[in-house]
Amino acid sequence: MPFKHHASRRHKIAKSRHRVTNWPEYNESLRHRGDVTVWVDQSVAHDWGVAHTGKRGLPGTYSDLAITACLELRTVFHLALRQTQGFVRSLFRLMKLELAVPDFTTLSRRAGRLAPLPAGKIRSACFS
Repeated sequence: MPFKHHASRRHKIAKSRHRVTNWPEYNESLRHRGDVTVWVDQSVAHDWGVAHTGKRGLPGTYSDLAITACLELRTVFHLALRQTQGFVRSLFRLMKLELAVPDFTTLSRRAGRLAPLPAGKIRSACFS
């Protein structure tokens, strides 16, 4: 009998009713919820690789901007590192960009060494 004990005090708030009057517009708004629009600025595509520093040893392949952009996409879409690699690869293929994508081990190693950027800086640097 525990559910009947407070029956007089429950369900005091009436359920609000929202009636849809424009079904085509409502259906289109539901379709737009799944829309993903991503673009890469030409400067980001230009700065994707690492400039030669003149130091000894093998130069790096990917800039900090490339690693930061991949990790930002990982955070936004809640992806694992391997899924992030595949997602960025498929984005570049759809956008017809001939850029190399960092593999998941590179993302994992470099993630710890990157200095955190402010949120506005990441979005403007990576996705504008």
